[in-house]
Amino acid sequence: MTISLTPLLSLIAGILVLLVPRLLNYIVALYLILIGVVGLFGANINITP
Repeated sequence: MTISLTPLLSLIAGILVLLVPRLLNYIVALYLILIGVVGLFGANINITP
């Protein structure tokens, strides 16, 4: 029996958000900051030789 990592992480995150609702604010804030940084600087990074 194999368990995928993504559904397991989603389940754990959902339980944590139910137990600590304030945690949702931090999760959303970190997600938005990461997406913003990748959006701003990710397009300018060229890794190909």
